[in-house]
Amino acid sequence: MNTALTSKGQVTIPKKIRDALQLAPGSRVEFNVNADGQVVLHKAGAPRRGKSDRFERTRGRAEVKWRTDQLMAMLRAD
Repeated sequence: MNTALTSKGQVTIPKKIRDALQLAPGSRVEFNVNADGQVVLHKAGAPRRGKSDRFERTRGRAEVKWRTDQLMAMLRAD
Protein backbone atom coordinates (compact mmCIF):
# COMPACT_ATOMS: atom_id res chain seq x y z
CA MET A 1 0.00 0.00 0.00
CA ASN A 2 1.53 3.34 -0.95
CA THR A 3 0.56 6.99 -1.12
CA ALA A 4 2.11 10.19 -2.49
CA LEU A 5 3.72 12.95 -0.46
CA THR A 6 2.36 16.44 -1.12
CA SER A 7 4.51 19.56 -1.47
CA LYS A 8 3.59 20.37 2.16
CA GLY A 9 4.89 17.00 3.37
CA GLN A 10 1.42 15.58 3.92
CA VAL A 11 0.17 12.08 3.14
CA THR A 12 -3.24 10.45 3.21
CA ILE A 13 -3.45 7.54 5.62
CA PRO A 14 -5.14 4.73 3.68
CA LYS A 15 -8.65 3.81 4.85
CA LYS A 16 -7.60 0.27 5.77
CA ILE A 17 -5.04 1.71 8.22
CA ARG A 18 -7.45 4.36 9.56
CA ASP A 19 -10.04 1.65 10.20
CA ALA A 20 -7.52 -0.67 11.88
CA LEU A 21 -6.38 2.11 14.24
CA GLN A 22 -9.92 3.49 14.66
CA LEU A 23 -8.83 6.92 13.47
CA ALA A 24 -11.47 9.56 12.86
CA PRO A 25 -11.12 13.16 11.65
CA GLY A 26 -9.25 15.08 14.33
CA SER A 27 -7.63 11.96 15.83
CA ARG A 28 -4.08 12.47 17.05
CA VAL A 29 -1.38 10.17 15.72
CA GLU A 30 2.25 9.60 16.68
CA PHE A 31 5.10 8.64 14.34
CA ASN A 32 8.21 6.76 15.48
CA VAL A 33 11.18 5.25 13.70
CA ASN A 34 12.14 1.80 14.98
CA ALA A 35 15.61 0.24 15.12
CA ASP A 36 15.19 -1.12 11.57
CA GLY A 37 14.51 2.38 10.19
CA GLN A 38 10.81 1.68 9.64
CA VAL A 39 8.27 4.39 10.40
CA VAL A 40 5.62 3.22 12.84
CA LEU A 41 2.27 5.00 13.21
CA HIS A 42 0.38 4.84 16.52
CA LYS A 43 -2.88 6.35 17.59
CA ALA A 44 -1.75 8.93 20.16
CA GLY A 45 -2.40 7.77 23.69
CA ALA A 46 -2.96 4.17 22.58
CA PRO A 47 -1.10 1.43 24.44
CA ARG A 48 1.79 -0.02 22.43
CA ARG A 49 2.89 -3.62 22.10
CA GLY A 50 6.59 -2.75 22.40
CA LYS A 51 8.88 0.22 22.75
CA SER A 52 10.02 1.72 19.47
CA ASP A 53 13.73 2.26 20.08
CA ARG A 54 16.51 1.50 22.55
CA PHE A 55 16.21 4.86 24.30
CA GLU A 56 12.46 4.52 24.79
CA ARG A 57 12.93 0.97 26.13
CA THR A 58 15.34 2.16 28.83
CA ARG A 59 13.61 5.43 29.75
CA GLY A 60 12.83 5.57 33.47
CA ARG A 61 14.86 2.48 34.39
CA ALA A 62 17.92 4.10 35.98
CA GLU A 63 18.24 3.66 39.71
CA VAL A 64 20.69 6.34 40.82
CA LYS A 65 22.38 5.34 44.07
CA TRP A 66 25.08 8.01 44.22
CA ARG A 67 25.31 11.73 43.80
CA THR A 68 27.66 12.92 41.06
CA ASP A 69 30.34 14.08 43.51
CA GLN A 70 30.23 10.71 45.32
CA LEU A 71 30.49 8.78 42.05
CA MET A 72 33.40 10.92 40.81
CA ALA A 73 35.25 10.47 44.14
CA MET A 74 34.76 6.70 43.90
CA LEU A 75 35.96 6.58 40.28
CA ARG A 76 39.04 8.70 40.98
CA ALA A 77 40.07 6.88 44.17
CA ASP A 78 43.29 4.87 44.05
